[in-house]
Amino acid sequence: MGYIRLLWDLYQLKGNTAKNQEQIKKMQDKKLRKLLRYAYQHSTYYRRTFTQAGITEDNIDNIPLKQFPIIDKELLMQNYDELVTEPEVKQEKLRAFDESPASKSENYLGRYHIIHSSGSTGIPRYFVYDDKAWGQMLLGIIRGALWGMSMTGILKLLAGRPRILYIAATDGRYAGAMAVGDGITGLHARQEYLDINEPIEKGNRKVTKFAPNIVIGYPSAIKLMAEQVRLGNVPNHVKRVISCGEPLSTGLRHFLEDTFQCPVINFYGSSESLALGLEEKAGEGMVLFDDMNVIEVEDGEMYLTCLYNFTQPLIRYHLTDTLKPKQRLANDPYGFSRAEVLLCRNEDEMWFRKADGREEFIHPLSVEGICVDGLKDYQFVQTSDKAFQIMAEISKDASKERITHGIESIMEPLLADKALENISYEVCFVETITPDPVTGKKPLIVKMMNDRKAV
Repeated sequence: MGYIRLLWDLYQLKGNTAKNQEQIKKMQDKKLRKLLRYAYQHSTYYRRTFTQAGITEDNIDNIPLKQFPIIDKELLMQNYDELVTEPEVKQEKLRAFDESPASKSENYLGRYHIIHSSGSTGIPRYFVYDDKAWGQMLLGIIRGALWGMSMTGILKLLAGRPRILYIAATDGRYAGAMAVGDGITGLHARQEYLDINEPIEKGNRKVTKFAPNIVIGYPSAIKLMAEQVRLGNVPNHVKRVISCGEPLSTGLRHFLEDTFQCPVINFYGSSESLALGLEEKAGEGMVLFDDMNVIEVEDGEMYLTCLYNFTQPLIRYHLTDTLKPKQRLANDPYGFSRAEVLLCRNEDEMWFRKADGREEFIHPLSVEGICVDGLKDYQFVQTSDKAFQIMAEISKDASKERITHGIESIMEPLLADKALENISYEVCFVETITPDPVTGKKPLIVKMMNDRKAV
């Protein structure tokens, strides 16, 4: 995509932020029906499952989306070659291509962008975007990264060739690294990568030399840079922070905002659709990109229909993130839906044994929003079915006693509501909460169980 064309398409996509709910819904429905009909006509899998559900080419435009079949990661893996709409896209060929050293800087067959996401089995699931879908996704990411800026402001920013630093795990076909790299290249911006596993001194030299004015990455990784800024080890030229890839707690958001003295955009995406939404300010909830996806919630479960990927249509695809619809703001400036979103998996639930021997769980959503003044970051470590620890990283001038009391005032009612008063826990203060060295992400919940996990 040429630079002028990219700016024009970005201008058009930004125009959707000025549309009202009715206009957004009409646009979403039109895109949805186009996708459903295309999937029926070009995907063997969808044609079969739609037909089994009583959906035909004659009535496909009138059937409510909730009556279409659901798909999950297991069904995707089992029916991959029949689900995709292009005959040259085959799962085994993608795997062979992905494992080839030469593939790291190439696209499959020169026109398909592939990213992989490994589940608990370690077997990669491949998500494929053709050039058109990849371009649409990049526009969604760019719009989100520059959210709240006028087109005039964006043009002025781009004219100065922004210096964009990406901090995360950068090796391999990670969705974020690939998308950020292509987006930065398309904007003619200058870029630098900082791998989460690089030594601090080396990273400091790189940041100092590059002097980034936009930082993108995992919040736990950006936090490390912010700490170096506060210590005076690197200068601060940052004008915008884009957090992505893992939950951004309220306390950490405030720490980043106070350190960099600039807006912090909490971006939401997944391998299935890299542009899902964003949180502009704490407490306002996520703005969902209804012009690019349909997100449903049924019985607490989340289902995604990506409206721009026609090569690998994902229709009512089950995502294991937790989403809770949120009421729109009074005088909401956007016609998009809002929601509370927590990046988690079902296995992130902490199961405990109550005093009467029965089992009860604490969901990640219950502990994701802990906010105590001076608490920069935290992590839960479950050590048994009757005990856990809360690892707390605090500001230098914060009182451990006050923070402990603040955490206890949140945890005690939560445990009481679940009849888990018999469960023991302690607040452990640490210098820093480090991300996983392999993924570069910081999990909210870590399990170091010495006995069998309750099921």
